[in-house]
Amino acid sequence: MAADDRRNGDSSNRNHRDPKKPRLSEFLTDSDIRSEFAHHQTGVARINNGSFGCCPRSVLDAQREWQLRFLRQPDDFYFNGLRRGLLASRAVIGDLINADNVDEVSLVDNATTAAAIVLQRVGRCFSEGKYKKEDTVVMFHCAFQSVKKSIQAYVSRVGGSTVEVRLPFPVNSNEEIVSAFREGLKRGRANGRTVRLAIIDHITSMPCVLMPVRELVKVCREEGVEEVFVDAAHAIGSVKVDVKEIGADYYVSNLHKWFFCPPSIAFFYCKKRGGSDESDVHHPVVSHEFGNGLAIESAWIGTRDYSSQLVVPSVMEFVKRFEGGIDGIMKRNHDEAVRMGLMLCSAWGTNLGSPPEMCVGMVMIGLPSKLCVESDDDATKLRSYLRVHRSVEVPVYFLGLGDGEEGVKDKDSGVITAYVRISHQVYNETEDYERLRDAVTELVKDHMTCQNLPPV
Repeated sequence: MAADDRRNGDSSNRNHRDPKKPRLSEFLTDSDIRSEFAHHQTGVARINNGSFGCCPRSVLDAQREWQLRFLRQPDDFYFNGLRRGLLASRAVIGDLINADNVDEVSLVDNATTAAAIVLQRVGRCFSEGKYKKEDTVVMFHCAFQSVKKSIQAYVSRVGGSTVEVRLPFPVNSNEEIVSAFREGLKRGRANGRTVRLAIIDHITSMPCVLMPVRELVKVCREEGVEEVFVDAAHAIGSVKVDVKEIGADYYVSNLHKWFFCPPSIAFFYCKKRGGSDESDVHHPVVSHEFGNGLAIESAWIGTRDYSSQLVVPSVMEFVKRFEGGIDGIMKRNHDEAVRMGLMLCSAWGTNLGSPPEMCVGMVMIGLPSKLCVESDDDATKLRSYLRVHRSVEVPVYFLGLGDGEEGVKDKDSGVITAYVRISHQVYNETEDYERLRDAVTELVKDHMTCQNLPPV
């Protein structure tokens, strides 16, 4: 598409006003950070940034300006502002992830939308006879549930099969993961089948592990996997993302989790390959831009609020107000999450779910065996108790042991069957994690288990 095509963001109308940018001064102080997130509910230990993310006041102000601009004069916004604003956001992201071309970057609602885009394409290939019945999609067993549901909706019903690779957890090394993945690909190729797609998490959600994504993509290339989709919902703002180094065909990451955008927005990278394969990737919502390329299709899916996709430049201004910018934020979040995780391990006599180098701004910490977490329902019950009775918001993961697995033991020689996943973001303070520490410690001291927790 030509660079001056208005659908791709160019406009000859220079009379519009861009939303105001915040005045920048020195690096943000602790008081400034508290002011940026003063809209958070007070009195809650909010250590679950990984689920829904956060958005600072200055970015919310910029979002409101975009919303008002649409409401003041919708036609001018549509014809002279929207496409150019979206192109500016895509350009920022393209530079951040080292994409070759801005046309490789589309903006969608979230990682779930991107998964639907990829898996609908795979489903069409089965339906049209391009793929053989029982050809496979390979993924880790802890893939996000919406990804599994998309496979069920678009792939399984038209003859595709699925191989799930069990992620070793607790995990001690990247080699354990790579070895398990190679075995999964071997199963995917059994009986003459072809692995049409591998789905790899950059950072798994529950349990949370930083995956050796480059090594796994390399294995896919060595083993003849046709396409690779990296579901990196937590990646941007957590780890460096270089899509050329990673080498996947598709890569998606939410910007509302760890990159301070308001919900909901994700970037979806599709490596340019040319030919009919590229033109067969479409947004699941079909509007009048269908067939003009995914980036343009995604830029207009009907009348809706596009403001969260327009504030990416404002987010970049926000992160520049921290020492080291986004890289400095990522390092501090990792270091503080690990430090708080080790503090909890020491207090409870348990373990980290993965070594520090396989953690990000989220860390898994074993819970004391005396809590008797014996099922997913118990994990949900404990999480609800911590929220309602102790004002602590933290996910709880039940680890079901397989046959013959002995598990990891805590200081009381009991098997650890559950983990909490803590997050650290710039607004968090040590007291948030101490509240979690004390809540769990008191439950154990009072001989409370998941079977006799008070109702919520």
